[in-house]
Amino acid sequence: MSEVTAPYPVGSPCWVDLMVGDQQAALDFYGELFGWSGEVGPEEVGGYTVCTLRGRAVAGIGKAMAMEGQPAPPTAWTTYLSVDDIDAAAAAAGTNGGQVFMGPMDVPPNIGRLAVGVDPTGGVFGLWQPLDFFGAQLVNEPNTLCWNELNSQDPQAASDFYSRMLGVRFTPYKEMPGYFTMHAGGRTVAGAQGLDQFPEGTPSHWLSYFSVNDTDATVEQLTKAGGAVLQKPYEIPAGRMAVVRDPQGGVFGVIAMPPSA
Repeated sequence: MSEVTAPYPVGSPCWVDLMVGDQQAALDFYGELFGWSGEVGPEEVGGYTVCTLRGRAVAGIGKAMAMEGQPAPPTAWTTYLSVDDIDAAAAAAGTNGGQVFMGPMDVPPNIGRLAVGVDPTGGVFGLWQPLDFFGAQLVNEPNTLCWNELNSQDPQAASDFYSRMLGVRFTPYKEMPGYFTMHAGGRTVAGAQGLDQFPEGTPSHWLSYFSVNDTDATVEQLTKAGGAVLQKPYEIPAGRMAVVRDPQGGVFGVIAMPPSA
């Protein structure tokens, strides 16, 4: 699948966005790295930018703003999970040990409804109920989103939470012991694992992966632009991947997949 023309199944990652201190610098960085187009948006949506590739929406970049006297949140990519009733999903998050700390709220004009919360293990997630906008329109090809992964200090507790909140299910991935795939709408839509392979003290988090043609070349370009490498390029069954950080601290993965992947 590359071009998406219909709403994502309930529970599927459908959108990712980056909230960052210097929005224009982020737009410039990702524009150079991935070829995305986008300008700072209108005031009615806080300047939020829907970045595009070949005219199709691929990811969002917005300015991180403090709320109710709190400091601005750290630079981070957020994974949004598609829902058909965001009020019910938010309520289910609360009754299953999670917490919604923003929303549910309307995104004008009739774009959709969103909420952001944290699961019982500390992983931040977003919820998206589509109206006129269902999410990423181009995925699984170079310079677009290709995978979302929950890395949790307690994978069992996290999988139980998302299963109860969204009706998704998790199954072991035979090729990688300790790794699980998440399923929604009859499809494999995301992955999950513990934090054994991460530095001590790493909190639970959702990680967004973007497809690239050449992982090593992308990493080299990123470091020259002021980014950093957190996990050097290495091979996994799905391809050659790396985990990197942009110049403002946003962490994401890149992966070059073989043609048959």
